Amino acid sequence: SPTCCPIRTKMKLAALTLLATAASTEAFGSFGGNKKAAAPAPVAKSSGGSPSADAWANAGPSQALPFATAPATLDGSMLGDAGFDPLGFSTVPVGPWFQGFEGRNGQIGDLSWYREAELIHGRIAQLAVVGFIAPGLFGTLPGNEATGLDAYSNTNPLEAFSQVPGAAILQIFLFMSGLEFYRISIIREEGAAYQAGDLRIGQGEGRWNPFGLDYTPEEYEEKRLQELKHCRLAMLGIFGLWAQCLASGVGITEQLGSAFTTPAYVAKAGYFLPEGI
Repeated sequence: SPTCCPIRTKMKLAALTLLATAASTEAFGSFGGNKKAAAPAPVAKSSGGSPSADAWANAGPSQALPFATAPATLDGSMLGDAGFDPLGFSTVPVGPWFQGFEGRNGQIGDLSWYREAELIHGRIAQLAVVGFIAPGLFGTLPGNEATGLDAYSNTNPLEAFSQVPGAAILQIFLFMSGLEFYRISIIREEGAAYQAGDLRIGQGEGRWNPFGLDYTPEEYEEKRLQELKHCRLAMLGIFGLWAQCLASGVGITEQLGSAFTTPAYVAKAGYFLPEGI
């Protein structure tokens, strides 16, 4: 009818207006903006307790342990940081033991002393791995009448430690003590500018550089990361070597040698191995 046509026309215009408004809102955002509103920055949570508790309150996902979390003190800014801290060591600040009470306490978030310990232990572990394997591959030091002709002949490191003369153990102890005092003197001298693990060896002015190393800054950072990974691998490796020597009673090379020999039971009558295995 004539009276309903204007009503229909008005209804169509209203529908078109609503559709246009919805389309413009979707395309340009609320109130004519051309971008969606940015999400508010996360606010650090406070546990109301110690800095250690705050670090766990703001924990995030761990890259090394996907099923666990990493405290906020491991934010990925440190070289080699993969969020591995299941026991929360990074939330308990420590400093050099020889810097007095305040120095020993350290500061929350400062992990340089932990990195120092990681590098020093890792370097010792790398030397220990070589010491476990090298005697069996390249032979041992010769003995003499004073020390005994077989004083250094044992290729099992755990047994060799009690077999070598006490003077040899004393030499190792004095050498290690000298290196430790040298390291402490560098830390005291450089103070806050000290870089963890720096023994003044390698490239740089005033350093001992017997191999003439000359890396670019990018290459140098890559070498630092490689050393850190080798340290971590060596610490795991030396534990495995020690446990295997303790369980088997023989050196590493003897164990590897027997792994590639044919066992005696293969020659027994009735034993059958399918061809091709």
